Amino acid sequence: VQLQASGGGLVQPGGSLRLTCAASGSILSILSMGWYRQTPGKQRELVAVITSAGSTSYADSVKGRFTISRDNAKNTVDLQMNSLKSEDTAVYYCNGNIRSVLGLANYWGQGTLVTVSS
Repeated sequence: VQLQASGGGLVQPGGSLRLTCAASGSILSILSMGWYRQTPGKQRELVAVITSAGSTSYADSVKGRFTISRDNAKNTVDLQMNSLKSEDTAVYYCNGNIRSVLGLANYWGQGTLVTVSS
């Protein structure tokens, strides 16, 4: 199983970006997928997560600005980020709890850099 993240980049404060993560491989089911972020010298933190049933959870710092969604048919999860702030600058990582032919495991995608700066 592999997770491929895309969509990072440079955006001005107040702007928007959309991150996408695509899961591929011998996937039987996806229990949950989410996005984490990390800045230098800090621990990786949860940004948002969505379950297979569509339940969502967000970090307090992004509530009302970020929206996580998933396409079960395509095995993708998106993170729509609006009203971006400089403190949102980080490397964003996709994460998934995925059941494959090898069993249930937690997977990470490669990071994608989001820079919010004027």
